[in-house]
Amino acid sequence: MAASYFDVDGTLIRTNLVHPTLYYVLHQNTPLHSMAKLGTALLKAPWMAWAETRDRRIFNELLFTSYGGMSEDRLVGLADETFDRVIKPNIYPGARDLVQTSLDKGHDVVIVSGALDFLMQLLAKHLGATDVIANKLEIKDRHATGKLLRPVVAGPEKARLIREHARSRGHDLDECFAYSDSYSDVPMLSIVGHPAAVNPDRKLQLLASAYHWPIINVA
Repeated sequence: MAASYFDVDGTLIRTNLVHPTLYYVLHQNTPLHSMAKLGTALLKAPWMAWAETRDRRIFNELLFTSYGGMSEDRLVGLADETFDRVIKPNIYPGARDLVQTSLDKGHDVVIVSGALDFLMQLLAKHLGATDVIANKLEIKDRHATGKLLRPVVAGPEKARLIREHARSRGHDLDECFAYSDSYSDVPMLSIVGHPAAVNPDRKLQLLASAYHWPIINVA
């Protein structure tokens, strides 16, 4: 059986991982806690803006420090609400059909995202995906430390994790498919036999055209 690997932000949904993080920051136990979290996040904004242009892994690690100190119960308790209010309304109109096409072919459908695992599990369930590769928060004494467990899902690391996933499930990468909107995901697109550009940025669109990769618009 082949597998189809889907990037999320910009590929299946129009929002990005900043928005669910902001939702958590603004929905702490008390308004005072929310204001304190927001102030801390704003102080980090210049560093995150720098990291976004240089290294997506560093950006993810800086962003997810915002979850530091949140209880595990709070993280899980807000997950359904965050999905319903932030992620679900931003799923592209054609995303479900694109995923369903892979399911109809009998593919293992895998969500591959730098977002957090407990939110991506909800997206996978909603779309019918069969597996998730996503970031995980480090939890100690039932509270998030603000650090991510290794490996951090971002950039070229996605390609290594897809290789590992395919090997563990017995998938031949030459028979597999991958979908992304971003030039930064060229490594994960390049390791499968059937890459496709979805709502591509300009650099990826040029590359996809040069290599005759399918270009799909689900927006």
